Amino acid sequence: MKILVTGGAGYIGSVLCARLVEEGHEVIVLDNLGHGHRDAVPEGILRFVEGDIAGIESYIKAEDGVEAVIHLAAYIAAGESMQKPEMYWQNNTVNTIGMLDSLRKLGIKKLIFASTAAVYGNPESVPIYEDAPKNPTSTYGMTKLAMDMAITSECVAHGMAATSVRFFNVAGAYKGRGERHPVETHIIPIALEVVSGKREVFSIFGDDYPTEDGTCIRDYIHVADLADAMILALGKLQPSTHTIYNLGNGNGFSNRQVVAAVEKVTGKTLPVEVGPRREGDPAILIASSEKAGKELGWSPARPSLEEMISDAWQFAQDQQR
Repeated sequence: MKILVTGGAGYIGSVLCARLVEEGHEVIVLDNLGHGHRDAVPEGILRFVEGDIAGIESYIKAEDGVEAVIHLAAYIAAGESMQKPEMYWQNNTVNTIGMLDSLRKLGIKKLIFASTAAVYGNPESVPIYEDAPKNPTSTYGMTKLAMDMAITSECVAHGMAATSVRFFNVAGAYKGRGERHPVETHIIPIALEVVSGKREVFSIFGDDYPTEDGTCIRDYIHVADLADAMILALGKLQPSTHTIYNLGNGNGFSNRQVVAAVEKVTGKTLPVEVGPRREGDPAILIASSEKAGKELGWSPARPSLEEMISDAWQFAQDQQR
């Protein structure tokens, strides 16, 4: 299949492109390199286009024969989204709706959309199923929920075949592709920056939650497992249908467990400071990926937290060489 991947030079996008090439697909990458890295784009793709999704018709023509789009070109930092909401609404919704208009004009009717667990906010119960109440607590989550709703409308009105994947905490690395953010906000790369000497201390926000060790519990999914799920979803798309899948490990790991795993993998002590809770942080977030298992035949092949951290640690060390 000939596939356009937006955001294909980013963390998840570059791993996805590598897996798509390995599976024999033809790939065109569109990325403005605002957050992505040109050297992360794998060899073997058809073409790399530096540009924005708002102008997709300037880069992609009907004669290119693109059959499907996997859309990963979004801003994803929940904290930043509360400080710069206009930036998130513009890129994640306005520009993406513009992209949907372009796909309609180009006759591209297959879409995989990267959504997020942030649409659920503070869940009423765990594990979290796809029909759980939606109550995002960040602008980021709001923009993704808005687009999930817009895609549903697009499918009903114009016959698009779409799947949204709502993934939880993505971790790990794959064949030289990992997280490289100018300002890191994710727990595992932050911990690895501390043991590498780039930060002084690892902060835990609250140790008085109703969990076994008092720290928050989160669900982690290996980036390559996420890529594999999206590839499987490509083969299950149905016209006029918008399907949604939660993608996670199904097992939660506490912040203290992450600390212990980082120390075990790296062989280094991770200095920790405990601060007050952050407003809006739920105690436990764990996905149910039961639906993805039944309908896609997907299950995480790399569920071990230590394996995710080991892959991320190897990538971090390679970047320092």
